[in-house]
Amino acid sequence: MNRIDRISAILIQLQSKRVVKAQDIANRFQISLRTVYRDIRTLEQAGIPLMGEAGVGYSLVEGFRLPPVMFTPEEAIAFLTAEKLVDQLTDSSNSKNYSSAMFKIRAVLNASEKELLDSIEDRIAVLRRPGDQLIQNDLQLLQPILKSVDQQRVLRIQYHSNYKQENTRREVEPIGVFFTDNYWHLIAWCRMRKDYRDFRLDRISAILETELPFQGVHPDLKEYLQAKKEISREGLELIVISVDSSRAIWLEKQKYYYGFVSQREIAGQVEMTFLSDSPRNFAHWYLMFGEYAEIVESEALKEQVRSMISAIAKKL
Repeated sequence: MNRIDRISAILIQLQSKRVVKAQDIANRFQISLRTVYRDIRTLEQAGIPLMGEAGVGYSLVEGFRLPPVMFTPEEAIAFLTAEKLVDQLTDSSNSKNYSSAMFKIRAVLNASEKELLDSIEDRIAVLRRPGDQLIQNDLQLLQPILKSVDQQRVLRIQYHSNYKQENTRREVEPIGVFFTDNYWHLIAWCRMRKDYRDFRLDRISAILETELPFQGVHPDLKEYLQAKKEISREGLELIVISVDSSRAIWLEKQKYYYGFVSQREIAGQVEMTFLSDSPRNFAHWYLMFGEYAEIVESEALKEQVRSMISAIAKKL
């Protein structure tokens, strides 16, 4: 991206939030803070009314607005793709809101871009696997959860615990939601358990907004997930296996569910490294392709595999 395009993009970014940090700009465009400061001065010299405070960030003077932004064809296609994802992967309320926003986006597109979207709309599809359970549409969970995060107000939920096979009523203080493995998750401080808990949204059968304020100060979702990741790495079992190159493709998708870290090719073999929190679960998976593999490292895994093979052999 040349400097003129970057400066224009920075101006658009400044309009997207009340305050934008210099480091956020640097991260987005992969430039130094010194370059950010120089680009900001260029905007100021061009007459853009900016306010800046050290350690806080930059903001546009209230009331300053540019004419409607024009989108590139690639950006328009990205919006259309996002609409398909939102429609399939969120609840009906969020989907309707996004569709409404898309009408406004389409309104500012030029004729050729509108024709482009019309021609490819039916050529993009988002499909779910049979049996996948997502958010119950009639509950419309995402909006009240995010409203709770913003207003720091407690939610009352009815939740089905799959582990204990029981329904419980909880008062929770949400810190955010995330999507993984085809499910939405709510991370919240649970007043009953007095700890942070992960609630799958498809297991929430009722939700009620309250006026009760949060009792504590919570980390943001990014900080929580990063801390959780660092804690979970402690005590993980290092596993190294060697798989026949012709068979390694079988593991390409599944390996990420078992703590995959890295791999390298050595003389017709693919050596894979994992960090696993359950050698027993890994052993179950290993037996699916063990005929074409060898355990290079992890005595715990070898013991689990021997035990399973012995148990199987007794039943033959």
